Amino acid sequence: MSMHQFLGDVAAAIAAVLQRELPQLGQDWWQSNVVDRLSIQQQRLVNERRVESLSGLDLAGLLRVFDQNWNPLGYRLSLDQQARNWLKEAQGIRNRWAHLPPGGLRSEDAYRDIDTLYRLLGVLGADQATLERAQAERGRVLEELAPRPKDKEVALQTGQPQVGISKGTVVRLRARPDITGAVLDVLPGDPEARYTVFHGGEVATYYESQVEPIVLRPVRKSVEPDALHAALTATQLRHPSTKHLYSLYASRINFVPYQFRPVLKLIQADRPRLLIADEVGVGKTIEAGLILKELQARRELKSVLVICPKPLVAERKWMEELKRFDEQFTHIDGDALRYCIEESHLDGVWPQQYSRSIVPYSLFDEALLLGKQSKGRRVKGLLDLDPPPAFDLVIVDEAHHIRNTDTWAYRTVRYFCDNAEAVVLLSATPIQLGDNDLFNLLQLARPDLLPSRRDFDHMAEPNPHINAAIEVARNAGPGWMTVAREHFALALRTDWGSSVLSADPRVQPLLDSLDQQELRPEDRLRVVRELEALYTFAPIINRTRRRDIGNFTTRKPETVSVDFTAEQEKLHRGVLDLVARILAHRHGDRNLQFMMTTIRRQVASCVFGLAPYLEAILSGQISRLELSESDSDDDLQTMTEAFAEFRADVDALVRLAKSLSSDDPKFSAFAKVVRDKQALANNKLLVFSTFRHTLSYLVERLRGESIRIGLIHGDVPEEERRELRNRFSRPKDDPRAIDLLLSSEVGCEGLDYQFCDGIVNYDLPWNPMRVEQRIGRIDRYGQRSETVAIFNFITPGTVDAEIYERCLLRIGVFRQALGGSEEILGNLTREIRGIAENLQLTLEEQARRLQQLADNEIRVVQEQMLLEEQQATLFGLSVPKQDEELIKSASSFWLTPPRIRNLIERYFSALEGGRSYKLQGRQPMVSVQLNQEMRNRLIDDFKAVSQLGAVDRSWERWLKGSDPYLRITFDPATADEDRSATFVTPTHPLARQAAKSLDPSATLSCSVLAKSSTVATGRYPFAIYRWKILGVTESFAFQPVCESEEHARALLGLLEGAIAAQDASAIAAAEEERLEAIHYRVWMSSRGEHIDSVTRSAEVRLASLKASHQARVALLEEQRDQATDARIRRMKEGQLEAANRDYERRRSELERVAGQAEIVAEAAVLGVLYVEN
Repeated sequence: MSMHQFLGDVAAAIAAVLQRELPQLGQDWWQSNVVDRLSIQQQRLVNERRVESLSGLDLAGLLRVFDQNWNPLGYRLSLDQQARNWLKEAQGIRNRWAHLPPGGLRSEDAYRDIDTLYRLLGVLGADQATLERAQAERGRVLEELAPRPKDKEVALQTGQPQVGISKGTVVRLRARPDITGAVLDVLPGDPEARYTVFHGGEVATYYESQVEPIVLRPVRKSVEPDALHAALTATQLRHPSTKHLYSLYASRINFVPYQFRPVLKLIQADRPRLLIADEVGVGKTIEAGLILKELQARRELKSVLVICPKPLVAERKWMEELKRFDEQFTHIDGDALRYCIEESHLDGVWPQQYSRSIVPYSLFDEALLLGKQSKGRRVKGLLDLDPPPAFDLVIVDEAHHIRNTDTWAYRTVRYFCDNAEAVVLLSATPIQLGDNDLFNLLQLARPDLLPSRRDFDHMAEPNPHINAAIEVARNAGPGWMTVAREHFALALRTDWGSSVLSADPRVQPLLDSLDQQELRPEDRLRVVRELEALYTFAPIINRTRRRDIGNFTTRKPETVSVDFTAEQEKLHRGVLDLVARILAHRHGDRNLQFMMTTIRRQVASCVFGLAPYLEAILSGQISRLELSESDSDDDLQTMTEAFAEFRADVDALVRLAKSLSSDDPKFSAFAKVVRDKQALANNKLLVFSTFRHTLSYLVERLRGESIRIGLIHGDVPEEERRELRNRFSRPKDDPRAIDLLLSSEVGCEGLDYQFCDGIVNYDLPWNPMRVEQRIGRIDRYGQRSETVAIFNFITPGTVDAEIYERCLLRIGVFRQALGGSEEILGNLTREIRGIAENLQLTLEEQARRLQQLADNEIRVVQEQMLLEEQQATLFGLSVPKQDEELIKSASSFWLTPPRIRNLIERYFSALEGGRSYKLQGRQPMVSVQLNQEMRNRLIDDFKAVSQLGAVDRSWERWLKGSDPYLRITFDPATADEDRSATFVTPTHPLARQAAKSLDPSATLSCSVLAKSSTVATGRYPFAIYRWKILGVTESFAFQPVCESEEHARALLGLLEGAIAAQDASAIAAAEEERLEAIHYRVWMSSRGEHIDSVTRSAEVRLASLKASHQARVALLEEQRDQATDARIRRMKEGQLEAANRDYERRRSELERVAGQAEIVAEAAVLGVLYVEN
């Protein structure tokens, strides 16, 4: 009787019971008790195949229906808990038998499974014929288990194969014992038999006299605890796991747990691409550095490109930050970038000296991407390169700079990202003017997933329902589980939910949890976290909010309201009148409205800046960079032409502005704030204005004060900008220090001023996210002051004042970070601009419209912020604690600094022939002293693991140098304090070569002693297996095995502090066999579940990949065909080629994965653990 027939009997028996009993439970039994109780995948099959009876369900479906209806069925059939256990076991048996290994089940495991199913058939009342067939099968397997007498020896006859050699036997050549292989076939012959042998990737035939069998005996190596620890560390280093972090101790920083959240998210994703949208001040640069180190621990990163705004290049921000990760990067200027393109064209690869580079957006123009004609020759562009440069990692900082897809900066970044392996985008404000900004960034990271805006909306559709389910679970009101399930069911009924989300293996257990009668508080919190993880964009966005971290300073805002003087008010009304007449003449030209609004805002900012501002426009001397700092991308020519038509009126305004008296109440109030600040110990004050002419005016007026000032805007040279920032950071008593730094918006981006605790907004942006960027320069991680002061200057009677009072203040941006309201705030900013730029409205009408906006949209923001503030109470668990638990689960004892040190000491001992070697020096700084012979051995080992990068080059220089001493540390804090020390981390070449040397090829054996207050005193045989888990992503795990599951769970923890056991008995052969049998059952069960999960996941991803690729190609082809510019068509052709390459590579990889999911197991350690209380 085959297993297939046996399982068929079980399915028929269960179907008969269900068919008899379920109709008794209600008229709607088929829907309520069958279809609704199936898993989502099973429901899909039922609908696709139009199954309408129990006979159409497979065994897995029938077992689930029985299990989900256990309460009524168990009562009706008088079934006890033992029967329930057999039913649960039957589900595991079905999975095992569906994915049998090539050799099938071992007889003892097959007997155990058949016996369980036989007992289940008995309690279900199966018919006699079925029970007899089951009994016969059980008896047959039992007979196989019975010991058999040894066969009589048969004399070897001429032409017959040797005794001991058959198919599968490992043999070696008598003449060349180093050549070994496996016998594929035995060919009897006269006078000698022949053997077909596979070795060295080839098949060869040998005569009997040419080969001999190899007796394979298990190789064991007995070790002490320190050697065991070193071996486990080496194995963990050589076989990375997606569950463990290797960057925890790999940087010269004191890490904060939440900063590893995006690292884990990236390595566990199906594709290493992520948008890090953490709020300002949280530490996105550090998170990007940790990602770099984590990826490097898993594979060599030969090339990394960082793209950022020009000020961050000038300030050397990225270069300095990456030094904390022992990474050396090079800044690329225009000439260097052209050189890289030329060299890539000639050699086919990006130049190695620029393999780790930092490049500003400002270099990305049309000529760089498409090439140009210069001095009679063709200058190559990026699109001319074949193959294109394929960076291992591209990091794009302040990614909201490229939210406009029509810019050459966006197109160039898109080119680098399309051809990169891993991509990380950083932006604290991914939504500036609406959710289309977010779509553009996500499409940049995952064009395969989001080829069009329609796909973005399609993917986002389940999120409101998931969010509703989360809120219900957080509040935990009466009947919350039913309501949460209903909301979640709505999410699954959306197009994305039914096609993609429902296939996620996390969904069904979550639904099962919500179907329970009740949940414990800790289980409710788990449900909330699992729902949050199912947000459709969660795998490609990481968002950490400052309020979730809970350790930032308090913001103390103060409004400084200063009225216009009479003559200033006259000028203000003159501006309003002129703007209104120009727009009326141009019939409300929308292209002019924002530019006209900018003039009004200049008056509100500083009336003394108006005259030079208007003169700059009239003379055409205002730059596009200056306009962009005031958030204007409009055409200067349009406004210049409009002004020319009203030249006399404009000139009159200029004369009026120049005739103003020097009395300036706003500056006087500002000067008082500055003087008060100078009297404090921390006298630093950061002053922001949107307008350069305002800043210039302030610089001029402050010359009379005894205050050291600096000015930064977009046209300040890079070196000067860096020098000003450094001087601003110097202490008050330093003669070179700056007390007051004036900055345009360019000073907001990416630069940290946490040494300063006061900020002045001399004028205010209308966009709340811009305000947040300003404040976030000082209110960030690392700010030592308990409070930061924020002075907001406004002038009553201006539209800026109305926006401030009615919108910005009510949102609460000056008191707390904006949290998760970016999309709402983006839409709000558009509406604010729509009202403010409608110059046909009077000030009173604008105020009324803004009030209506405040009463509607802003209330939504406030309610969301209030709910977020209550999360800790609603959760009963703080996010920092979740992060600590996340780090705890992602950390590995075998990768901690003491274990790396132990690995290095054992490695040095092995190099010295087994003599004990201890690193010298007091903790945590130690000294290495090696003779030339040892260094030569180290050089040989280094060659096998060497990579590109500063750390490897530094290590190689020392190995080949003459200095016999080297100061090293394994401690991140010590490494941060002393940058000259060699920092040995899990990714350091010394650790890599030690791991390669000590990674055990043989099974280790040991007897160890551990103390425990939870495990009873006793002697416990144990085994540890290495599991190589092959699937969509490859991973690794240690699988502990003991005769008790409880002891197996505690085993690795007990081994951490174990010492050598004295007078201990070794593990016996019978104990080894029992452990192997236990491991086999665990492996079979896990293997079946793993193959099922990988197969389902690969199928869903293939379908999604195909659909999104077709949409992506259709969109690109449409854009190509509609383009009238040949250069744009060429660019779209390049994007099409990249899309097709990417699709073919990922499709073949998923198809390969779907057929090769496996868990490869190998015994690593066999031993005995003695436990004392």
